[in-house]
Amino acid sequence: MSRRLILIAAYAQNRVIGQAGNMPWHLPNDLKHFMRATLGGVVIMGRKTFESLNGPLSRRRNIVITRNSNWRHEGVDRAASLEEALLAAGAGDVHIAGGGEIYRQALPLASHLDLTEIQATPEGDTFFPEFSLAEWREVSSEHHPVDDRHAHAFTFRMYERVSASVSDGDNGSPQN
Repeated sequence: MSRRLILIAAYAQNRVIGQAGNMPWHLPNDLKHFMRATLGGVVIMGRKTFESLNGPLSRRRNIVITRNSNWRHEGVDRAASLEEALLAAGAGDVHIAGGGEIYRQALPLASHLDLTEIQATPEGDTFFPEFSLAEWREVSSEHHPVDDRHAHAFTFRMYERVSASVSDGDNGSPQN
């Protein structure tokens, strides 16, 4: 079995994933989904994404991409580029956890997308890249309505790549 490179993200209808270093929503079930999906594995993220957390993700190998060669944090491996991070990750499955630029770089290499599509249009300054559904096949979907703990409805969707690479043509947003 070959390694899976999985982009894991929560994004709004306007593709927003962040605002001023934070997620512009609080969805406890999405956080649980992220934890279950990444536990025991390798998680690669950019420095700004890492710094938005309360420290390293426990029970996961954290690899942070930063061009600052002096940057260090206990319990975290540093890489200067996505390519270096992927080499350091080894042979097992790898989750890419953002931010926007890291997602953009990793999308052409990804084998899977593990996405939480949030039914909201918040203000934001960081976005998930557009992708063509022609390149992907939905393998699972689970909808969660608004409830007393979730101010927005959302849907977990898992996609796997169906073609060898991202096309140069259609980079449209996925349609529901």
